[in-house]
Amino acid sequence: MTPTSVILLIALAAAGQARSAPPDDLERQRLIAHFEMTESWLADEVATLSPDQLKFRPSPNAWSILDCVEHLDLAEAEYWKMMKSAMAAPATRKRTPSTDIDRMWYGIDRTERTKTVPSETPKSAYPGIDPALKDFRTLRATMLTYIRTSQEDWRHHLIPNWDRDAYQWMLMISAHSQRHILQIREIKHDPAFPH
Repeated sequence: MTPTSVILLIALAAAGQARSAPPDDLERQRLIAHFEMTESWLADEVATLSPDQLKFRPSPNAWSILDCVEHLDLAEAEYWKMMKSAMAAPATRKRTPSTDIDRMWYGIDRTERTKTVPSETPKSAYPGIDPALKDFRTLRATMLTYIRTSQEDWRHHLIPNWDRDAYQWMLMISAHSQRHILQIREIKHDPAFPH
């Protein structure tokens, strides 16, 4: 094999793989800020609620506030597994059609609602808010440590079957909790909510 053909083979191999780049400092700071905001916001929303308020359902099939927190515990654990799996896969040059702002709007706009998957459906596993919040904060601490310290290339790893790169996926995790914090606020504003 000639030196020229070796160089050509190396160039062809490199063309199929993305160059690895550590997270952008601004993107990292935005993720940290959003994660910290949603964690403290959730805790504030439920801090002074009584057991009756935590278990109140606006309608027979609606979720209670405690259900919302349990759902976040279940969902974020699933999303974190998907994130780790995506980061273990090879990087890619493919770009996602999604944008960061799409992920942000997901947390704000509750006009479109869908039924969650069975693995993320609350099953009344928590007797009260303290253990549910403890589990939420424990996983959040793990994710925040990762966000603060990771040197992995989030933009060149895609989440399988979703139109998001790993950075957008992490943003979605926090935006998803924001979405359910807004749901908690809606429950608290129901005319029948216990006072």
